[in-house]
Amino acid sequence: MTPPPPETAHGRVITLTGIDGAGKSTLASRLHQALADAGHPVLLIGKNNTTVPMDTELSAYLDRLNALVYRRDPRVAQACGDHYWLLALAAWYTLQDTVVIQPALAAGTHVILDNAHHKILARYAVTPGVSTPLAEQVFAHLSEPDLVIFLRIGAREALARKGAFTSLETGHSGARREDFVRYQDAVLGHLREQERPGGWLSIDVTGMDRDAVFEAAAGALADRLHITI
Repeated sequence: MTPPPPETAHGRVITLTGIDGAGKSTLASRLHQALADAGHPVLLIGKNNTTVPMDTELSAYLDRLNALVYRRDPRVAQACGDHYWLLALAAWYTLQDTVVIQPALAAGTHVILDNAHHKILARYAVTPGVSTPLAEQVFAHLSEPDLVIFLRIGAREALARKGAFTSLETGHSGARREDFVRYQDAVLGHLREQERPGGWLSIDVTGMDRDAVFEAAAGALADRLHITI
C-alpha cells in the first residue's frame, strides 16, 4: 500500500509595522530576498500586490479594488470621509487575505506582509469620530501574524530619512514638517498600545543601519519561528 504523501507544512505570516519612514518596506524586501535565497517558499505582499497566482480574473478584480483604494484622486478621497475609507480598506485587506495570503499559507509558503493593518488601526485611533472598536472589528478576521516586527522610531528621525511626505502622512492636518511630526508621533503612540508580548518583536531602529535591523529581524525568525536564513 502506497503511503499518503506528507502534509505540506503551513506557511508563516511575518508582518512589519511602524510609522511612515521607519524602514518597513526596505526590511520586508530584504527578508523576502533572504528567505528566497535560503530556499524557503516565500511571498512578499504590499499594498500594490494584485496578483492571484494562476487566476487572471481574480487578479483583475483585485487590481480594480486596489485602484479604488490606493490610486484614487486625493480630492475625491477626502470627500468620501473616514468611515467610507475604513470600510474600503477593510474590503481590500479582506480580499487580499482571502485570495492571496490564505492559499499561500496553506501551500506552505511564508508571507512577508508589508503595510499591514496595524498602522491603519493606529491612524484611525488618532482620527476623531471613528470608533476604535469598529476599526478593530472590521480587521479582526484577518489571518493572525506569527510574528509582528515593529520598527520603532521617532517622527523627526523618520522625516529626516524620508525627506518628503504626503498629506495622508500628516493625517491631512497640514503641509508643514511639524504637522508630519505631530501626527506620526501620535500614530506611534497608538502602535505601541497594540504591542503584544510574545507575538511582537519591537526594535528601536533609531540610529541603526539597515544591516543591523536585518540581523535583528533574521535572528527573531530563527529563534521564534525556527526559520533560518
